[in-house]
Amino acid sequence: MSQRNLRVVLNSRPGVNGEPIEENFRTEECAYPHEDLLENHVLVKTLCLSVDPALRCRMNPNSGVHYMSSWQVGEMADGLAGVGIVMESCSARFEKGDFVTSTFLWPWMAYFTYPDSKLLTISNALIKSKPSLSLGVLGITGLTAYVGITQKGHVTKGSNQTMVVSAAAGSTGSLAGQIGKLEGCAKVVGICGTNEKCTILTEELGFDAAINYKTDDVSKRLQEVCPTGVDVYFDNVGGDVSNAVIKQMTESSHVILCGQISVYNKDVPYPPPLPQEVETIMKERHITRDRFLVLDYSEKFESALQILGTYLQEGKLKVKETISEGIENTGKAFVSMMKGGNIGKQVVHVADP
Repeated sequence: MSQRNLRVVLNSRPGVNGEPIEENFRTEECAYPHEDLLENHVLVKTLCLSVDPALRCRMNPNSGVHYMSSWQVGEMADGLAGVGIVMESCSARFEKGDFVTSTFLWPWMAYFTYPDSKLLTISNALIKSKPSLSLGVLGITGLTAYVGITQKGHVTKGSNQTMVVSAAAGSTGSLAGQIGKLEGCAKVVGICGTNEKCTILTEELGFDAAINYKTDDVSKRLQEVCPTGVDVYFDNVGGDVSNAVIKQMTESSHVILCGQISVYNKDVPYPPPLPQEVETIMKERHITRDRFLVLDYSEKFESALQILGTYLQEGKLKVKETISEGIENTGKAFVSMMKGGNIGKQVVHVADP
């Protein structure tokens, strides 16, 4: 009897300036892949899916970025990453039972066939015991945090630097703050949207202070907790929060421009222009703010993953996840994440090995 298969489809667009809603997605049954595989292809069973804010641009008719195309209405969506297990193989590179992830982009489908050139073998024992780690700390999220800090943050051990992280309880931010401390920052401050998240940052993840941007005066609190100013800013949100942080930054400091989630539902260029007052501060203080795309640093991935794995095994990195059960809840998970409903990495658990 045929195996049941499901996929997630873009049902409608929210509009370039609209907030995504669950009805923008639908889950539908689809054909189970034939096991008569083409040469150099494998049959993959999805275990977990990554859901990321950067996918919001793909809901528009024009994604606005060169490295990802727009999703088409009525067609299957795909995400930045996934992890699965090989069910059948017609490839010399993979055997049945191998854990795999993608080189880039993963279909939002329970079972699919893929050319072996688009897949990577996972040999890490940590990931085999917990596959979702390949989507977070030991995947593109962890790489974004680590490479961003080491390549754009100019963190120097012993220099008493203060680092601020926005969306600090999210997937990348929660790791970035911890990595900043491990790489040498004397103080790390997180900005997030609930008191619960603030508590997690300071009591579980080692942040020195946390600011609730919804209830606190961000500028005033930054002056209180960063009396000597901000030397490194890991920017995940943009907008008013980031303007407040930049105003507190020191001479020759650095903005790691990772994301701008506050404007992902607005039709503005990326990165969005800064207010004239903030732009003037940046120029006068020689603050760097270069767009950062982790895919441009692929030569750093292997060594970065080794370091992240060591930090994790030694208990120096703590991982937070928000897990949604079932591929049919992928759209719901995406909408919740875009509203800040996740703590740590947002993952959709599709199946067990």
